[in-house]
Amino acid sequence: MSVWNYVVTAHKPTSVSHSCVGNFTSPNQLNLIIAKCTRIEIHLLTPQGLQPMLDVPIYGRIATIELFRPHNETQDFLFIATERYKFCVLQWDAEKSELLTRAMGDVSDRIGRPTDNGQIGIIDPDCRLIGLHLMMAYLSCTFKYQDAPLISFDMLAWQVIPFDNKGQLKEAFNISSTTLPWSSDGSLLPLRRSLSDRPPALPLTRGRSVPFTGARSAGDGEPLLIGLPLPSVLLLFLPSSPLSHWFWLEELQVLDIKFLHGCVKPTIVVLYQDNKDARHVKTYEVALKEKDFVEGPWSQNNLDNGAGLLIPVPAPLGGVIIIGEETIVYCNANATFKAIPIKQSIIRAYGRVDPDGSRYLLGDSTGTLHLLVLTHERERVTGLKVEYLGETSIASSISYLDNGVVYIGSRFGDSQLVKLNLQADASGSFVEVLEQYVNLGPIVDFCVVDLDRQGQGQVVTCSGASKDGSLRVVRNGIGINEQASVELQGIKGLWSLKSSFNDPYDMYLVVSFISETRFLAMNMEDELEETEIEGFDAQTQTLFCQNAINDLLIQVTANSVLLVSCTSRELVDQWNAPAGFSVNVASANASQVLLATGGGHLVYLEIRDNKLIEVKHAQLEHEISCLDLNPIGDNPQYSSLAAVGMWTDISVRIFSLPDLELIRKENLGGEIVPRSVLLCTLEGVSYLLCALGDGNLFSFLLNASTGELTDKKKVSLGTQPISLRTFSSKGTTHVFASSDRPTVIYSSNKKLLYSNVNLKEVNHMCPFNTAAFPDSLAIAKEGELSIGTIDDIQKLHIRTIPLKEQARRICHQEQSRTLAFCSFKYNQTSMEESESHYIRLLDHQTFEFLSIYTLDQYECGCSIISCSFADDNNVYYCVGTAYVLPEENEPSKGRILVFAVEDGRLQLIVEKETKGAVYSLNAFNGKLLAAINQKIQLYKWMLREDGTHELQSECGHHGHILALYTQTRGDFIVVGDLMKSISLLVYKHEESAIEERARDYNANWMTAVEMLDDEVYIGAENSYNLFTVRKNSDAATDDERARLEVVGEYHLGEFVNRFRHGSLVMRLPDSEIGQIPTVIFGTINGVLGIIASLPHDHYVFLEKLQSTLVKFIKGVGNLSHEQWRAFHNDKKTAEARNFLDGDLIESFLDLSRSKMEEVSKAMGVSVEELSKRVEELTRIH
Repeated sequence: MSVWNYVVTAHKPTSVSHSCVGNFTSPNQLNLIIAKCTRIEIHLLTPQGLQPMLDVPIYGRIATIELFRPHNETQDFLFIATERYKFCVLQWDAEKSELLTRAMGDVSDRIGRPTDNGQIGIIDPDCRLIGLHLMMAYLSCTFKYQDAPLISFDMLAWQVIPFDNKGQLKEAFNISSTTLPWSSDGSLLPLRRSLSDRPPALPLTRGRSVPFTGARSAGDGEPLLIGLPLPSVLLLFLPSSPLSHWFWLEELQVLDIKFLHGCVKPTIVVLYQDNKDARHVKTYEVALKEKDFVEGPWSQNNLDNGAGLLIPVPAPLGGVIIIGEETIVYCNANATFKAIPIKQSIIRAYGRVDPDGSRYLLGDSTGTLHLLVLTHERERVTGLKVEYLGETSIASSISYLDNGVVYIGSRFGDSQLVKLNLQADASGSFVEVLEQYVNLGPIVDFCVVDLDRQGQGQVVTCSGASKDGSLRVVRNGIGINEQASVELQGIKGLWSLKSSFNDPYDMYLVVSFISETRFLAMNMEDELEETEIEGFDAQTQTLFCQNAINDLLIQVTANSVLLVSCTSRELVDQWNAPAGFSVNVASANASQVLLATGGGHLVYLEIRDNKLIEVKHAQLEHEISCLDLNPIGDNPQYSSLAAVGMWTDISVRIFSLPDLELIRKENLGGEIVPRSVLLCTLEGVSYLLCALGDGNLFSFLLNASTGELTDKKKVSLGTQPISLRTFSSKGTTHVFASSDRPTVIYSSNKKLLYSNVNLKEVNHMCPFNTAAFPDSLAIAKEGELSIGTIDDIQKLHIRTIPLKEQARRICHQEQSRTLAFCSFKYNQTSMEESESHYIRLLDHQTFEFLSIYTLDQYECGCSIISCSFADDNNVYYCVGTAYVLPEENEPSKGRILVFAVEDGRLQLIVEKETKGAVYSLNAFNGKLLAAINQKIQLYKWMLREDGTHELQSECGHHGHILALYTQTRGDFIVVGDLMKSISLLVYKHEESAIEERARDYNANWMTAVEMLDDEVYIGAENSYNLFTVRKNSDAATDDERARLEVVGEYHLGEFVNRFRHGSLVMRLPDSEIGQIPTVIFGTINGVLGIIASLPHDHYVFLEKLQSTLVKFIKGVGNLSHEQWRAFHNDKKTAEARNFLDGDLIESFLDLSRSKMEEVSKAMGVSVEELSKRVEELTRIH
């Protein structure tokens, strides 16, 4: 039963909401700090570009980040506020390279509702105050005197956190600009500005109605009651009494708030909309002693109706820029008013270019980047200019870095690093994209496909929005992009050689066969052609090849070691195997050669003065199976250690060089012989890797000085023998493991990671870095030699198919080898905006567009599936649509379209009109199940007399608000409702009827549902929670059986749009973890996550580990993990249960050894066992 679930992130959030620039990690270092929903990334600006420094989770959804510099500090602090009203101030500890928490707090309140336009966090430029615009509430005044009606006032409040004179945060307090004055007879006077003659503040208990003792009794003897559910607030925090005094802003619909620069007293400017939809700005001074707002020095009425953004201008210019949809306005306290018309656009992102605030970058909703210039004479603004710069992704944040380099953060497309050039290119653009950062968000839908039929899923997502819309193909593994290939049978080995020792590029490719060796070389046309190296032996199999010092080449064969000149290609020296012996395995570096000649003989040679000198010979008790002497110390041309793998005792041994003394012997256990050993250094850490003949790999930490082996770990990479080779990509060393499931082994944060390669089987690999094929690999597969470039070394490989329109629903059809998706495109003319909606068909391998079907005007695609029907062998695409008419609140009409794929084209076979939007479709027992507005409808596939088909309604079920999501299994149907959580329906064949079997009576607003198994169903709701419900089949009463029992609750912190059964990784049959069922989910912020249903004993063990880790791993800003993962919405808060946080559990592997040992001691389980259990879990994603 799928009650106990493990939730882990396979792909972190990539949608950027905020970014800021400052000197955070050092007074002399410029940092870019990026917020991605629940994560913070810190980057360092270097001449080579952005260098990642830190990527950490935040136990909250980030609402605000701001850098500020308190007085007497040399570098910036980071202020973070979350959507659940937690805040913290962080400082960088340069010695430990970690974040320190300088302050933290909770400004939540049980009363009030979130502001309509989201939280706003602002910091006074002189670091006197932090302001938080948080909540909105109403003041309801109830009168019984002379039957006076209920009067309701919406109020807006702020919370403010002041600094003391040392830059430390003090206690928060709330501040406003309006009080409720009363006449002497207790009646309510008209609202007026807060003045010194206001009555004393009420001794209110928050959240309750309390008597106002200053009011006289009403006629029936009852007192006047004031109920105060809290406001939309800007809260101010002062070290005053613990009971805050609530005051309200009378501006209800606040659109933006900023602190002004250069003001003697902290001054805010408020952009708001009145009840007639007109927009204005007002200023207020913050009186700290009185904890009150005072009318500010100026205001500006009747602005652009689309005004939505304020940009405060630094001193000495001061004032504020007001960005509208058709005009941009500048105004200040000196009555300066400047305006400029612009082409109609929605601008929500800006970045300041100059410290004096004379230039700003503006990004609009179409992805256009503009430059706003304030022309000025000394300290007086004389005018505004707007200049077109070019096109970028649709910006959610803009951060100007330096020297014309700008970071564009995006929610709807890839974030970018761009360069602003002085001269326009041929298209008139001044924008040059330097780097693109992949963003999967928002993932509106996705499907899981197994194109290679190897049991490993690929996810194809509908990502992005508007012009940044795309399909993304996500695969667990690294892509090899083939550049050239040739058919060659029977390859036994591959090595690349340079034309000279210091040449940056490879020239030759040595290809070894069972009885010969062939040499390929790059010609003048950058093509590979066969050549000769005269000094080499081409008539025998080569066992090893290597460039050596003094411009020499080494070739090892069964009979000899040859030393050949790079320049003359002639033989310089030769070492021959003793009579009766032959070389079985060999390894070499630039100055050393190590050979095994059978019978346990180990021979060590060195190159001295262009000669091969036999330095040492050792007789071992068993045969040698593999060896390596790759240099891992300071000298890249010489190794002081050698690794040797043994037959018979199944061990790996470390010998010292040049004396061949045994330093360490490590028994591997089992009966499978080591086939490849490798000494390597990754991220400054030395390792010994030992690969076995059954696809298993051992890794050890290696002390390069002593040869000591520690931290033994074992992973399974495949089922066939593995061959290990190092290679370099973008200046970093990695390891390639050739086998039936080729793998790249790389290091991240000093931890070894394993990523699949998108090739079915690789026998041999060597790096082949040429001018024509830089950073490439030569790869020998069965019957083929190919050269390819390798993708960025990362766990997930992502391919982008740009659409320039937004895909909404997608489906895969294996039989026709196609993908079909619903999409829409904005069409903007000078007169009006419109949308066009399509069904598009693609080839599932090449992603070439094959066919398009245009939907009617106002018709949009809502759902799509691939299915077959009873008594029909064909497979069809079924599309559900809705006619979204401007005058209708909810669609009253839709269609079900049934397509067949014929010769790569979509052919409409059947259409069926419906009385509403077809939100969901499912194949159901050879029929079609549709969720249409409030109804679940079942259609059967009928054959007409003329040989055509039609969809005929069979039965249905009413009783939903809006049935948005459906999943089926057997005769059962799970429905996710807009407001009424999850319900379970059952189809009764005998009666041809659908009945409700049970429901969850909680009022959850659903965003996705899935059936984990026959009994347990999972749902996601719009407060970013997951929950599971269970069918009570064995309950004693009908009432209990009619109720879906909530068995699991968890706050994910992400808005889930879709669940799909499937896996991103290869399921290994011999792995226990490989048998665990998994569900993939996709979110708005670009997260791909995995939900794995665990056996109960696994769950109990991991729950204990999670509880232990919480004590040792503190959240950034001291935010609480338990509070973060607790189920939370407007109705309730409940502790997380029957869900585990896989991200926290897997962070155990990132702990230092000493921390691991502390956790191990608390758990009563060895570090090795804990590491093994957690590493197994990482293999589910």
